[in-house]
Amino acid sequence: MEENKNQAPVAGKDGSQNAKRRHRPRHHHGKGGDKNQNPVVSGAPKERATEGQKQNNGRPSGSGGRHNRRHGRGREESRLYSPYELSKSEQELKDLRAQIVVQPAKENEATIPLVEEPAPVLSLDTEPDTTLLDEFERREAEKETVEETVEVIGVRFRSVGKVYYFDPGDKKIPAGQFAIVETARGPEFGEVVLGNAKVAKSRIVSPLRPLLRVATKEDIAHNEENAKKEAEALEICRAKIAKHELEMKLIDVQYAFDNSKLLFYFSSEGRVDFRELVKDLASTFHTRIELRQIGIRDEAKLLGGIGACGRLLCCSTFLPDFAQVSIKMAKEQNLSLNSTKISGVCGRLMCCLRYESDTYAEEIRKTPPVDATVETPDGVGRVVSSAPLSGKLKVLLSGSEDAPPKDYHRDQVTVLSTDKRKGREQKPAEEKENAQGE
Repeated sequence: MEENKNQAPVAGKDGSQNAKRRHRPRHHHGKGGDKNQNPVVSGAPKERATEGQKQNNGRPSGSGGRHNRRHGRGREESRLYSPYELSKSEQELKDLRAQIVVQPAKENEATIPLVEEPAPVLSLDTEPDTTLLDEFERREAEKETVEETVEVIGVRFRSVGKVYYFDPGDKKIPAGQFAIVETARGPEFGEVVLGNAKVAKSRIVSPLRPLLRVATKEDIAHNEENAKKEAEALEICRAKIAKHELEMKLIDVQYAFDNSKLLFYFSSEGRVDFRELVKDLASTFHTRIELRQIGIRDEAKLLGGIGACGRLLCCSTFLPDFAQVSIKMAKEQNLSLNSTKISGVCGRLMCCLRYESDTYAEEIRKTPPVDATVETPDGVGRVVSSAPLSGKLKVLLSGSEDAPPKDYHRDQVTVLSTDKRKGREQKPAEEKENAQGE
């Protein structure tokens, strides 16, 4: 008998291929689900699902494996438990709870309360315990104040030069003695100006070079002999400079303590080609020659002189190093900006401008500036001049422009406005408006 083609296929008992396509699993991409090519029907009981379908949550094992591999997940990671397995776990948990036997506590044993007591509430009247906080702040303060120190001695190689630190080792040397120390250019002879002392490690330039020995009589005699040789080398070098017609000014000559090097200090406005001069000096002194160009301030320090105050130059008497000086310091001290009056013999700003700079800056901060509007005991006025060190002001009261300004102390006035440009810009603005109106 011929089969009717229009008849809808019906699923058989054995789960044959006559099952409807719509009953296939959602992620099914092949013809069959398991190894036997038997698709799973939606109406079939869950107990009949194969072991592979259980692992894939009801999906066929073939399609589920491809799905997991496509999304980068393994079977162990993508396992989903079925309701049957969950119900079984719940039943086991109930059985375990039924086996638990609650025994009453004995009289001597301490009992643990089932309900935690509420934490105490701090009122505003009670002060919190700050013992731990104070201890923490004390230890932090000790870390900041206590710094690692190193025992050093201070040695100076020139009469007014910079002090360098050296490691004394196990020797005790008081200030005023001479010593031989190891430097970057070999052993040097210097005067100890700072005996054994503890200095913060942050102030030391590593590596800390050692003290070789305390200067003996032979070392002192050798240093004096080098000083005589330096005076002779100075005259010879000046003659050589004139011979080679070089535009350079020789300032000082210094021998190394072991006579392994001879240093010439000179100043010049530009670059100097002194290669021929070095060859000539090397053939004359038969030692290593080194020429160093220095600035004009270092030249004044080495040569010395008398300043505008009539005293010896500060740099050649007590200043170990040069500090930065700016024209702002002269302005704050109300000095004339004439270069001849605020410059030293070196042609640079005088070093003494910095001595009172911090004091002037502090007093200027406390004093109302010129053109500031202030309130005085006699009324509101404008500051026309001020003396920061004495704290005195000259104030021109409002409404009395014809009267001379009155003197006040800065503690007697109250600053209302410090706009210095307000009064200066008012007149040009009025003149501009009048010109536009005409």
